[in-house]
Amino acid sequence: MADKKVTKAIKEALKSAKPRNFRESVEISINLRDVDLTLPTNRIEDEIVLPKGRGKEVKIVIFASGEMAVKARGVADLIVPPEEIETLAEDKAKAKRLAREHDFFVAEAPLMPAIGRRLGTILGPRGKMPRPIPPGTDPGPIINNLKSAVKIRSRDRPTFHAPVGTREMEVDDLAENLETILRRVEAKLPRGRYNIGSVYVKTSMGPAVRVI
Repeated sequence: MADKKVTKAIKEALKSAKPRNFRESVEISINLRDVDLTLPTNRIEDEIVLPKGRGKEVKIVIFASGEMAVKARGVADLIVPPEEIETLAEDKAKAKRLAREHDFFVAEAPLMPAIGRRLGTILGPRGKMPRPIPPGTDPGPIINNLKSAVKIRSRDRPTFHAPVGTREMEVDDLAENLETILRRVEAKLPRGRYNIGSVYVKTSMGPAVRVI
């Protein structure tokens, strides 16, 4: 059962947001306190599988060859073979579009050095560096998990955001997703909940409502 404060805040955020002619996301905004984010070890960066899913399609790219590429067919949205890494690196506009239009990237582990060297300047700043997959692993379960996942990333700023679902989802499902993100963030902070100054929830275009 979701916390009553969480469900109340989500209901208020949904009620106060005007209807839009597109599928709006519901987002959480977390404000940290008393955390020195100039230290990279204190920064939050994680992929979290939401128990109730994202409520929309999540697009995933895999860099792979051979058997892994074969197993990724029908699961990944795009398969990039090793020989196309250089081509992408030379066409920065295409590489940026790839990063913008896809949510997560995974890669056969031996390809990671080449990806980092040739595409790191594009994927890295956007938080899209691939998750490495050991050779011989079936990428299907990993990709399917990512289709229900969100990435949280604070960088060096005390405020960061993450989607918890879409406006069409049930309030209880949104609340469960929100609480899942909060628990994961608390677990990564030096002093847990004390390091969270405030939490807000809102639709993409709606007003923010305080949760805690």
